[in-house]
Amino acid sequence: MRDFLPADKARRERVLSVIRETFLVHGFDEIETPVMEDSSRLHAGLGGDNEKLAFGVLKRGLTPEDLAVARDPLELADLGLRFDLTVPLARFYATHRTALPSVFRSIQIAPVWRAERPQKGRFRQFVQCDIDIIGEAGPLAEIELITATSAALDALGLRGCTIRVNDRRILICLLNFWQVPAELHERALISIDKLDKIGADGVAAELAALGIDTEGLADALATSGWNLMADAPPWLDRDAYQSLIDLRTAVPGAELVFDPTLVRGMGYYTGTIFEVAHPELGYSLGGGGRYDGMIGRFLGTDVPATGFSLGFERIVDLVELADKEEADAVALVHDRKADPATLVALKTQLIAQGKRVRLEPRTKNTKTLLDQLLASGFSHFAFVNDATTASELELRPLAETRG
Repeated sequence: MRDFLPADKARRERVLSVIRETFLVHGFDEIETPVMEDSSRLHAGLGGDNEKLAFGVLKRGLTPEDLAVARDPLELADLGLRFDLTVPLARFYATHRTALPSVFRSIQIAPVWRAERPQKGRFRQFVQCDIDIIGEAGPLAEIELITATSAALDALGLRGCTIRVNDRRILICLLNFWQVPAELHERALISIDKLDKIGADGVAAELAALGIDTEGLADALATSGWNLMADAPPWLDRDAYQSLIDLRTAVPGAELVFDPTLVRGMGYYTGTIFEVAHPELGYSLGGGGRYDGMIGRFLGTDVPATGFSLGFERIVDLVELADKEEADAVALVHDRKADPATLVALKTQLIAQGKRVRLEPRTKNTKTLLDQLLASGFSHFAFVNDATTASELELRPLAETRG
């Protein structure tokens, strides 16, 4: 979990504003959910391995006796910090369904928490940027989500990104072809999901340890592309594959790559899944998919749902937006003995003119001070003393102080 200095915070907000505005113009509406959810909801088997990383919040009023008799730490927690934004969205929709449109397009941009081992691009508190469409059972949901996400990446200047796509139905057919028992499906998928880390041989070894016949596995893992229908491998779900081809045709502005080994770790996906890849990185910038069964866990009635999440912390390190200089940001550099009432009066008059104003005490090293103001986005400054009036303010461009 990190602190951010003003310049870093301003840069993050600029990137977030680009993402938010792109999603808004594509017809999504922003919502907000609490940072905590019921512990039982967070540990309902919907979050995959992320449930193991959830931070729990202890019940109030626990006694030493409660601690002594607890068989599981989760018995001591009634709340937890959210580990993603999808589970809260499902609960939100189930709670507010009657006040929402029949097809609801949501934006959630907010922090989530996981008890990760901190490393580059992976933190214990981080921001996710999610868009979801609830109530649309057809391919329009996937098309809109991929289109909006691609537009956001383009607006941020992230060129060369591809979107890997697959379908859980294809994965299930693949497992059935290898005669993987249903009770071992999730464990087998976890192994397949490690392909980029341990290779085909490593995946084969893990599956063999589960008692699975891995003959032909290497060939299956190497199969990809958009020309499989003519001579389809026996494990290919033709309907699911054709839907991916149709999706690719419908979003010509995005570079879609079929990858039958794409898994996505969450167990709640039911159909199409996708993941953003960048040519310079060994990890994804975001992903998502269709999760038609989740909302029914809260509502009692299944509702189709699809979502796409961008990993903001990874994206913000890649984006090179030009530093924003605020044309109407003024610093009043004043003597330390200047009359406070005079300073505030000058500041108030400039604010009334539509300017952003900061009062800054003058230091011995004036050049360093002015450089700091320029780096913080201020465009002009003026020296102020006790006798300065509004008509006497001389606003000078900070850029001229460089060098």
